[in-house]
Amino acid sequence: MQRIDMVLTPTQAADPAAVRHAAMMHAALPEGADAAVRVIRRSIDARSRSPLVRIVAEVFVGQEPPAERRISDRLLEADPGKRVIIIGAGPAGYFAALELLMHGITPVVLDRGKDVRARRRDLRAIQQDGVVNPHSNYCFGEGGAGTYSDGKLYTRSHKRGSIETVLQLLVEHGATREILVDAHPHIGSNKLWQVVQNIRMTIEQHGGQVHFGAHVTDLMISDVGPDRVIRGVVTSDGAQYMGDAVVLATGHSARDVFAMCARRSVHMEAKPFALGVRIEHPQALIDEIRYHQTPRDPYLPASSYSVVCQADGRGVFSFCMCPGGLIVPAATSPGEIVVNGMSMSRRDSPFANSGTVVAVEPEDWKRGGYDGVFGALEFQAHAERAAFAANDDASQRAPAQRLVDYLEHRVSSTLPRTSYIPGHVSADMASILPPSVDQRLRTGIMEFARTMKGYLTNEAVMVGVESRTSSPVRIPRDRSTYQHPTVQRLYPCGEGAGYAGGIVSAALDGQNVARAIAVIYAGS
Repeated sequence: MQRIDMVLTPTQAADPAAVRHAAMMHAALPEGADAAVRVIRRSIDARSRSPLVRIVAEVFVGQEPPAERRISDRLLEADPGKRVIIIGAGPAGYFAALELLMHGITPVVLDRGKDVRARRRDLRAIQQDGVVNPHSNYCFGEGGAGTYSDGKLYTRSHKRGSIETVLQLLVEHGATREILVDAHPHIGSNKLWQVVQNIRMTIEQHGGQVHFGAHVTDLMISDVGPDRVIRGVVTSDGAQYMGDAVVLATGHSARDVFAMCARRSVHMEAKPFALGVRIEHPQALIDEIRYHQTPRDPYLPASSYSVVCQADGRGVFSFCMCPGGLIVPAATSPGEIVVNGMSMSRRDSPFANSGTVVAVEPEDWKRGGYDGVFGALEFQAHAERAAFAANDDASQRAPAQRLVDYLEHRVSSTLPRTSYIPGHVSADMASILPPSVDQRLRTGIMEFARTMKGYLTNEAVMVGVESRTSSPVRIPRDRSTYQHPTVQRLYPCGEGAGYAGGIVSAALDGQNVARAIAVIYAGS
């Protein structure tokens, strides 16, 4: 086997025959040689004025590429005598369940929301009617927040586990094999829900359980000598679910879960997060900035960007950039406005949006009068309520302002057409954002405009607020056992506990927690 590095034009890279021809030439093999070519890596190089595609391929002479072993084949039938409760059917919860099944342990997954198909009706309700179902929305329900938020799979969490294993499991459940190849893989909200549904079917086929509409409202914690040990949970209908361990994988927006933990004296701590807005440009403008061409080459994907700078001691950065995407309403309760971004698999919307946010540290929320375990959370919620108050009809219309108008302290007299379906209300974003965020955001936007010529334009609109970047609360755990330090057999996990920041990192964390639980069974 030879590994080949190639640089091709977008047109060549899109043609399997051209890729094979280039690989054979690089391997110094005649075109008719008995050889197979497999692409293992692909990325866009947009540094020059003519973007190129960098490809890494493997060439197998006289043989076919070795077959990839299915990870799902390692799943065992669940032992009903070994039972773990998992709260939350997002990536952390579902990948924890899959990993438990590799050890023959029965996962019992409880989710407050609906299954991924039924959940779509509630997303239409919030988009079209402004009705927020507090148990089924863009954050809550099967698949978690990432399911209807593009399905971006890029992560820097390389030290947490095998990213390839997570991606392979997604492929085995219906994702395209391209996610194993692309440098910045994504699935798309129109396809990821089917992958999530298939994962659930696998869990159930091997003896695991998944329950929807199972809103956990209490933890069953017993005192055993000097120790506190969790025995199970109680749902809103009074049902009790008992298990040998409980995995808390509820996502970054389950504020009632944090309150429940506080009632049961489960130690938590306030955690830094980030807060800002969504900024949306015409996709054609971002293509021109990044690819130096209009229109873009039809074989190039919608272009994206990533920007970061420091402003008065805080990071200002783009977050969850959605090329060819949409801005969506991500509130989890009535009386708040929260926005997020998503893309379909083809990323073919005429808009490009990105969260543009400022790091929030303890001194920021304390200066705002918020302190204690929930100081950061209350700081976050205040901005969301302020965004809602900017709208006089109690709908999900979001406050918005043209980008140049914002920098010049001028309320926009008109707003451009955008992808945000519920609509907008022209507002002074400075009156909605906390002063510490507003001041640094202005500095950051000016810096981004210097590095991306054309970024600063009144064709761009900012929509607020982008506040659910990560959990404002951390539930601590032991680094080696993954257990909570004062409640035995309780395993904080994923984004909601403060240990992940996206689909892949949450899935990796779920796997790590499940392995830690399996160690307990192995030693018992």
